[in-house]
Amino acid sequence: MRIAHAESLGSKSQIKVSRTEPSKARRLHAVSTVRTVEDEIIIGDCIERLASLPADTFDLVFADPPYNLQLESSLTRPDQSMVDAVDDDWDKFASFSDYDGFTRRWLAAVKRVMKRNGTLFVIGSYHNIFRVGATLQDEGFWILNDIVWRKANPMPNFRGRRFTNAHETLIWASRSPDAKSYTFNYEAMKAANDDCQMRSDWFFPICTGTERLKDDAGRKVHPTQKPEALIARILLAASKPGDLVLDPFLGSGTTAAVAKRLRRRFVGIERDPVYARAAIERVAAVEPLATELLGETPSKRAERRVSFLSVVEAGLIRPGEMLSDAGRRHQVQVRADGTVALGAIAGSIHKVGALVQGLPSCNGWTFWQRRTPAGFEAIDAARERFRAVSPA
Repeated sequence: MRIAHAESLGSKSQIKVSRTEPSKARRLHAVSTVRTVEDEIIIGDCIERLASLPADTFDLVFADPPYNLQLESSLTRPDQSMVDAVDDDWDKFASFSDYDGFTRRWLAAVKRVMKRNGTLFVIGSYHNIFRVGATLQDEGFWILNDIVWRKANPMPNFRGRRFTNAHETLIWASRSPDAKSYTFNYEAMKAANDDCQMRSDWFFPICTGTERLKDDAGRKVHPTQKPEALIARILLAASKPGDLVLDPFLGSGTTAAVAKRLRRRFVGIERDPVYARAAIERVAAVEPLATELLGETPSKRAERRVSFLSVVEAGLIRPGEMLSDAGRRHQVQVRADGTVALGAIAGSIHKVGALVQGLPSCNGWTFWQRRTPAGFEAIDAARERFRAVSPA
């Protein structure tokens, strides 16, 4: 891992990251500015540093920008103890207009370095995510989803004047409406969700326990450290091993640590040298997972197209064979030209399947079934056998 500096680390107080397991961190020495954008932590202002990176470089961006919480005073619990809230200077802006200008600048800088089919996840709370979303659309991004991160253990509302704020919102966006072949590992997400489509509400605890980085005094290194499980799901959903991931607000290094473990390349930018130092030490201790543990789940969209006629011509389904739906309500007969007949009506497996259901479309491969010695099976099984024995 390389470290690029916009300025020296300065004389801010040293920290030592405490973890439950002994640190495996090796000493990393600061070097002069390096322009190889791979496994690199860059110390400096993200907008300035993004300008020095090459365009069309990153496959995926995760951004956790300042929330602009607008805290006017310290927060206390009913027993008058202090709440460990976000009151750092980096989260303070003079006005909404200033925050919007900052958002426009970093989004434009990020868009320039994203690949044409790259995507961006940005996370925020009710304080800022709506402003970020509007600016994101103004900058030409195309919103694919908003995702609700429901917190298993949210901080309570101590004053009892509002609902407990138990979630944050992520916006997932492509660089433009024209970006159609962005990475989305649909099959992997569906398989991980007990073969049901992955939903847009995700349930994770906030970062606590041994995962939370702390200094020698037991204080949090970073007030808004995100859980590794949240970042891992994002990377597993929207990137592939070897992809290049950018985090322009790296903080304590969660994105870089997870990217390294999942064998994605990474670049992180962080302007606070204390946070950056914690991230460097944390990432150095990460061991990448074995390659065989990160195998890609096959994508139906990426599979070779096969016509029903090709399956018939190969003898895997015979002309004259009868097909039926799973409920055995409808039957069609296979014809030699690769169409199916329903009485006097003939058409593709898809068109006739849609017709009998009264629907505008139908996946005939999964709708129609054929009888075999072992029972009924979807005709898609014959297509899979064709792919296995037929050259591409």
